[in-house]
Amino acid sequence: MPDLSNRPQTFTSHNGDKAPLPFSAAEYDRRLSGLRKIMAARDIPAVLLTSMHNIAYYSGFLYCSFGRPYGCVVTQDTCTTVSANIDAGQPWRRSHGDNVIYTDWARNNYWRAVAGLIGGARRLGIEADHLTLAARDTLAEMLGAPELVDIAGDTMAARMIKSAEEIALIREGARIADHGGEAIRAAIRAGTREIDVAMAGRNAMELEIARAHPDSELRDSWVWFQSGLNTDGAHNPVTTRKLERGDILSLNTFPMISGYYTALERTLFLGEPDKASRRMWEANVAAHELGLSLIRPGATCSGICDEINRFFADQGLLQYRSFGYGHSFGILSHYYGREAGLELREDIDTVLEPGMVVSMEPMIWVPQGIAGAGGYREHDILVVGGNGGENITKFAYGPEANIIDA
Repeated sequence: MPDLSNRPQTFTSHNGDKAPLPFSAAEYDRRLSGLRKIMAARDIPAVLLTSMHNIAYYSGFLYCSFGRPYGCVVTQDTCTTVSANIDAGQPWRRSHGDNVIYTDWARNNYWRAVAGLIGGARRLGIEADHLTLAARDTLAEMLGAPELVDIAGDTMAARMIKSAEEIALIREGARIADHGGEAIRAAIRAGTREIDVAMAGRNAMELEIARAHPDSELRDSWVWFQSGLNTDGAHNPVTTRKLERGDILSLNTFPMISGYYTALERTLFLGEPDKASRRMWEANVAAHELGLSLIRPGATCSGICDEINRFFADQGLLQYRSFGYGHSFGILSHYYGREAGLELREDIDTVLEPGMVVSMEPMIWVPQGIAGAGGYREHDILVVGGNGGENITKFAYGPEANIIDA
């Protein structure tokens, strides 16, 4: 048995030069300043961030877990990411601030790295919605059972108001989502598989991100392209089903630029829809347009939801509503992140403010066996300004634009 006693538990490695991050140093300093004000107001000497979205938001580093823990420790003076040795120097290159690497020569070296960074703090800020019960128990054992203070809500509220730099990146994402949508539209043909259409959109977006954002990490962009019965769920995976004339189609593009998600979602038909399907589609488009008109400063998430619910009720379609009518944008993805306080749902009373970015995306799904069966969804992205919402999605919607004769 080899002797591992002299192996390091943690170390630092500045391997190469710092890489360009998605935002300026001043932007990361602004975010950290806001977090440190929260810490001071709540008497928290150190914070341990563990989620992909918060670590990326405050440091620029978007980790790939593969079952290993990652972190970012913030104090009033430091911001240090904690990463696994398998990633070598990449986390340091992609971090605004310092980085400590932990090895796997001994169990719980991650927590030894964290302990060395929090300086014996007896109150520790954590993300209660991300820290598992097992991790909490190990934290208590390895860090001397500090008092844990949940800062997840505070950080979420901070992320909901976007900076000018964030909005500029989100605009780019919306443009690239539209670009992917055009590639999808051009690939739609009877007899073509869902997966083939989806790949055309994904490839177009990744190539455009590589062209327009050559310093970004190219990862995580994807497409959901659904047809027929497969349109009933907004997040249904792509299949190998071949498109048929008369199909309802759902186009969904999701370019990811350095962890920032944007989306385009559209209903289309391959050939002229029947009368019942057209009625459902036009009703959902009308709900979409109503929703777009309601996005403005001072409106509440629940109030917007109530107005669209009333419209669907008047149309006799409320029972087909699938989910809330929109959500925030920023650091999020289909497997991490969510600003739950800015979703357009009945139970969210957040007031819209300038600097917020939200979607409008009504969806109804009509079960098989009922005339007009299928899932109908439109999705635009709006930047809330001083007087209203600016729609930054340009891809056309509705029957006049999206009946495909191919």
